[in-house]
Amino acid sequence: MSKASELRALIKRGGMTIAPGAYDCITATTIAQAGFECVYMTGAGTAAAHGFPDYGLLTMSEMVTNAGKIAATVDLPVIADADTGYGNELNVVRTVHEYSRHGVAAIHIEDQVFPKKCGHLDNKEVIPADDYIAKIRAAADARGGSDFIIIARTDSRAVVGFDEAIKRANAALAAGADIAFVEAPQTLEEVAAVPKQVKGPCLLNVVRRGKTPVVELKDAEAMGYKIAILPTLLFRGVIGCCEELLAEVKKGNFPAPPKDLSPHEAFARFGAAEWDDLRERYRGGADAPSKVKVAKAG
Repeated sequence: MSKASELRALIKRGGMTIAPGAYDCITATTIAQAGFECVYMTGAGTAAAHGFPDYGLLTMSEMVTNAGKIAATVDLPVIADADTGYGNELNVVRTVHEYSRHGVAAIHIEDQVFPKKCGHLDNKEVIPADDYIAKIRAAADARGGSDFIIIARTDSRAVVGFDEAIKRANAALAAGADIAFVEAPQTLEEVAAVPKQVKGPCLLNVVRRGKTPVVELKDAEAMGYKIAILPTLLFRGVIGCCEELLAEVKKGNFPAPPKDLSPHEAFARFGAAEWDDLRERYRGGADAPSKVKVAKAG
């Protein structure tokens, strides 16, 4: 079963799938080892890992490369941010092909102008609805007969209102999208209304101190959401952890990190035992095992 097929099965079953956000292979591995069933490649975190704010400054190739590394590292479906699709309908076709070729299970494409910005910032702009739906139609066609999942994100709530956001979400589903992603509803009433008014599965973006009020995950599930992504949980948490550790160093101390792993324990998290086994098998002349998963080169 492909990872896209696995994700479709998760969506079809009862309940809600939680996908914490990863921006590199360390955070992705941590998510997998914590027992989650899906990983979300955060665009905001990926941009920050490249030294940029979430202002649409990364190229499609940079985003795909990172998504591919994450997909090669964890044995879980990966949902990836694909921003605006990086151009018009023709660019969207290539975007779908590239993410799919790199082992990603699903992407979301939004209706902001290019370059976009984080959905929880002010002064966003969106493209006309007809142009957006054309992109979604192209994305749906580009996957061919595969199970690759298209998530239609609309940022129109902040620009033209909640009713228009629902209208765009339903139009995107009718054009071939599999899941609707209404970004940044502004009240709890709006959060609850999305799954009721959208005619298909819905994704909720959970961003602390963003435009959307905090919603407990169990409550989002009860509202009818099928997926919840947590894009900045680890990315922002790492910033705080690093600042606390470095502040201690500035004081002249050598602090123990929150999870005080030895070098051996740290490398074990990333398959050191399997690599040791592979080397011994080669040295012994036996057939190399197939269980070692080598991350794809950039």
